[in-house]
Amino acid sequence: MEAYAQVLLYAIPGFIGLILIEALYGWIKGEVNFRSMDIIASLSSGLTNTIKRILGLTVVIVSYGWVEERVALMEIEATWLVYVLAFLALDFAGYWNHRLNHSINYFWNVHIVHHSSEEFNLACALRQTISNFFGLGFIFLFPAALLGIPEEVIAVVGPLHFFLQFWYHTTYIPKLGILEYLIITPSQHRVHHAINDIYLDKNLGEIFPWWDRIFGTFQEELEDVPPVYGVKRAVRTWNPIRINFQHLWLLMQDAWRTKNIKDKFLIWFMPTGWRPEDVKGKYPIEVIQDPYTYEKYDTPASMPLRIWSWFQFGLTLFLMLDFLLHFAEIGFPSLFYYGGFFLLLVYSYTSLMDLDRNAWWIDLIKSAYGLGIIYFMDGWFVMDSWIPGGSMAMMAYLILSPVIVAGFTFGEVKSYQKLATEVAHS
Repeated sequence: MEAYAQVLLYAIPGFIGLILIEALYGWIKGEVNFRSMDIIASLSSGLTNTIKRILGLTVVIVSYGWVEERVALMEIEATWLVYVLAFLALDFAGYWNHRLNHSINYFWNVHIVHHSSEEFNLACALRQTISNFFGLGFIFLFPAALLGIPEEVIAVVGPLHFFLQFWYHTTYIPKLGILEYLIITPSQHRVHHAINDIYLDKNLGEIFPWWDRIFGTFQEELEDVPPVYGVKRAVRTWNPIRINFQHLWLLMQDAWRTKNIKDKFLIWFMPTGWRPEDVKGKYPIEVIQDPYTYEKYDTPASMPLRIWSWFQFGLTLFLMLDFLLHFAEIGFPSLFYYGGFFLLLVYSYTSLMDLDRNAWWIDLIKSAYGLGIIYFMDGWFVMDSWIPGGSMAMMAYLILSPVIVAGFTFGEVKSYQKLATEVAHS
């Protein structure tokens, strides 16, 4: 985990740098596909995923190493060719895992956050899941285990394979000629993120497009069908934690509400979007029928609220770097306390971005938790060792934050909620 933390210290600034370059290019070209709140939501989602990954909060039912030890047909050395085979095996596994996520109700919950942005840019690539409770990668990596590809090779190639999926989340790169047959390109991945009927659940490959072509899930981007991005059941929130569990909550509600005992079990394993008949009529859910007339989710946030939201994200990013830089010094179980604060912080400021009337007390809980950390740990983890007065600065922030959020909640949020109520009853 410590080695992974060191890799992220370079990867996170690199990703953010590329996002800024893309935004600058779009602004210069006059084709901006960035919205302030959407970008903050995407970046914040990436940070929550980082916390979950680095703390290892996924139950690995069966590890790849355990399978490889028992089924390998041969023992091979870690040569360059083995690394190539491992990369291909990971991509093959990635295709089928991705296809499973798009095909089955329960597994769609794991993947929905990645598709939840109604924009398509490098930032949306960072919308990664925190709702995958069980690691099932060993199933699709079975061919690699049969070949005897060592566990340490998979461990090295895995992060590289994951990071290489970042670059093609952009609208600014056109079709790439012969490369369209060799690698996944931005054009192919635009299709994958689109909710147009012809594009839905297509181009599931991660690095190579061969699997889509072989298994019948390939669709070329059409000039006369511009992609529209998002999910068919729009998430209508900036809060990445809510997005991660929104579909799961719907499944739980439907399983509880249906009178059909069989459907209570089947709903989890049926195709994505399936609902019991007796629930579907009684509890309808809006599904986007015409992507071209659908109005994107937005909140009428004032400039002060936008500035405050960016400040909150900036603080979260700074604390993330503190977390990664001093990973070993902080140690367990304090790392879990730190991780809990991250989740509360992100939930708090993205709730305010949604103009949620509960934003103030959520922020109050976050600040109380943070002040508790400072009190019981005699400071903000190890921050004072590299920033003199760091704990005092954190304390000042935690005291002032609920005051500022209260101002927004009882002013801007209250006005918005009143207007929304009036519109709903008109």
